[in-house]
Amino acid sequence: LALYFHIGEREEKCIIEDLPSDTLVVGNYKVQRWDIHKHDFLESAPGLGMFVTVSSPSGEVLLSKLYGPQGTFSFTSYLSGEHIICFQSNSTRFMAIGGSKLRIHLDIRVGEHFLDESAIQAKDKVNEVNVRLEHLIEQIHHVTKEQDYEREREEKFRKTSEETNSNILWWAIVQTLILISVGIWQIKSLRDFFISKKLV
Repeated sequence: LALYFHIGEREEKCIIEDLPSDTLVVGNYKVQRWDIHKHDFLESAPGLGMFVTVSSPSGEVLLSKLYGPQGTFSFTSYLSGEHIICFQSNSTRFMAIGGSKLRIHLDIRVGEHFLDESAIQAKDKVNEVNVRLEHLIEQIHHVTKEQDYEREREEKFRKTSEETNSNILWWAIVQTLILISVGIWQIKSLRDFFISKKLV
């Protein structure tokens, strides 16, 4: 996931990542500040830091840390579900002025264990194959976890759909019985009315 978004210097912005359990997440970000004279975002925002906060689906805070204008953060999900990742600058400005707009470039990688290419090159060919094989095995484990998580979600959705369909069926049966009962009662009432008026 690579994106950028705009926020005010004192504004908090959050994104939601739906993650399986026991998954490593690594995020890289860079902050740019709007320059009112150049009418453009400057390449860096010196002196400006970012508070990064990550909350699990149960509300537990997994990460809460102040970083610089550019940085890398990481965390591991312990529960499957929607994790909330929030960003807020450490700006001390009290007024929103023209230069208070920030652009945050964000790159989030889920379930990746990065290869150290320099370490691989320093080793012989057998070790290189072993390291790459271990990396592939880790990637396979991650894909398997993702598939298991999607299977769980599909199972929950299917159960909810079946329960809803069952409720709709019973409601249709109840409505039909009510309509039949009202129809029988109306016919009986009309018959009694006509008999009492001696029209039949």
